[in-house]
Amino acid sequence: MERVVKVTRRGQTTIPLQIRERHRIREGTRLLVEDRGEEIVMRPVPDLIDLAGSLSKFATLKQANAILDEMERDED
Repeated sequence: MERVVKVTRRGQTTIPLQIRERHRIREGTRLLVEDRGEEIVMRPVPDLIDLAGSLSKFATLKQANAILDEMERDED
């Protein structure tokens, strides 16, 4: 699915509703933005609460702890 969106003067844009719903993106969702040279990719960062017991599919214990540490720094 492709959509054309506009970037504001402050570098902000809106993710179309259909895409937000499909990827469960809501206010406060963290997105990983990756520059791949010719393209920019945005994808939701898994929320540890949402992952619960399935966390092992997405991250090692070390990675999960790093995510938690980063989230704590962001809240300060």
